[in-house]
Amino acid sequence: MKVRRRTLLAGALSGLAGASVLSAAGCGRNASADQTAQLLASGAPLPERFTATLVVPPVKRPLSRTTRATTYQIVQRTALAEILPGLQTEIMAYDGLLPGPTIHARRGEPVVVTHRNRLTVPTVVHLHGGHTPAESDGYPIDLVLPESGAGTHHGHLHTHPGGVIAKGSRDYHYPNDQPAATLWYHDHRMDFTGPQVWRGLAGFHLITDDVEDGLDLPSGEHDVPLMIMDRSFAADGSLRYPALDPELIDPPGVYGNYVAGVLGDVILVNGKPWPVMEVEAVRYRFRILNGSNARRYRLALDPPPPAGPAFVQIGSDGGLLAAPLEHDAIQLAAAERSDVVVDFGAYPVGTVITVTNALGVGSTDAVMRFRVTRRAREGSRVPDRLAEIEPLQPGPGAIVREWTFSRGGAGGSAHWG
Repeated sequence: MKVRRRTLLAGALSGLAGASVLSAAGCGRNASADQTAQLLASGAPLPERFTATLVVPPVKRPLSRTTRATTYQIVQRTALAEILPGLQTEIMAYDGLLPGPTIHARRGEPVVVTHRNRLTVPTVVHLHGGHTPAESDGYPIDLVLPESGAGTHHGHLHTHPGGVIAKGSRDYHYPNDQPAATLWYHDHRMDFTGPQVWRGLAGFHLITDDVEDGLDLPSGEHDVPLMIMDRSFAADGSLRYPALDPELIDPPGVYGNYVAGVLGDVILVNGKPWPVMEVEAVRYRFRILNGSNARRYRLALDPPPPAGPAFVQIGSDGGLLAAPLEHDAIQLAAAERSDVVVDFGAYPVGTVITVTNALGVGSTDAVMRFRVTRRAREGSRVPDRLAEIEPLQPGPGAIVREWTFSRGGAGGSAHWG
């Protein structure tokens, strides 16, 4: 994918051509009344559901581990992945993986991650949910320019002169001074976060601590991160996204129908379409992340367990809850996380369980499947108390502010105000 500057005329003609293609594909429609974004239909035939095998993202190995810091290096690069059977899809990915490698850290363990940009466009890395120093937070204008020099004259360098610009690589410092939690890292480039995450720049960052270790929750191979994302594909297997500039240089933005977000018609879990995971008849912990652009999910189990709740929620975006919560369904907005325990011991061996999505229609009404394959010794539990969380109490004389969110016209389109 060679990045080049276009003339205004060429960009306009390309935009008109792209608009007609999108219209011809029957796009720009709501997927259901439960979604505010617009559906971008795939041009490729959708694969048969529940045939792919779930893959767990690999854990990243550190370059070094000292008393000062644990260091990692992650390379942002393009790669080819067989997401749809028989087709090759070019992705933008951390270490060439979708999702990127998982970073495991202990509470209070200083971590330094060097990100090298071998893509053709600027990037930024944001640790979503991290208690992070300002210089490593991943502000959208703190760009990391490509090593090759391509994209270094990106217009936003002039539009946002306050950004801290790095060439080729940047060290991100994460003190991890926070309770155990499921975090994720992703691209955060100004005006291009949507398409660059859509193309693959996302991965898990998991923090553990002594409190969590003492709870006897499911661990090891029974502790599984699940990144759910919907995507759309062209007939040749490439990722479809309604960007005004498919090369992600200039101008930023999407075609008008997609300003409120983009919905895909292929559901991926850890980069695989509607995968199947074989499980033992014991408790599993699933760290579920909604990595979609805009799609909301309401997840349930079909069939539901013969006894007990479908999900026992033990954590959310901020980490462990004070006490577990029982749910028949889990609802997730974009970027939201939910740590849940599912007890497959409640099912007979041989049961096939579908994770359904009540907020989806057609191909998006299900996410993945579990297949209970064998009995095993149960070595975990879910205690009645999980973490001590100090309630936030407004002090005497605390100022009360009311925030009103509304949409209004600006620059020819509606924006939040």
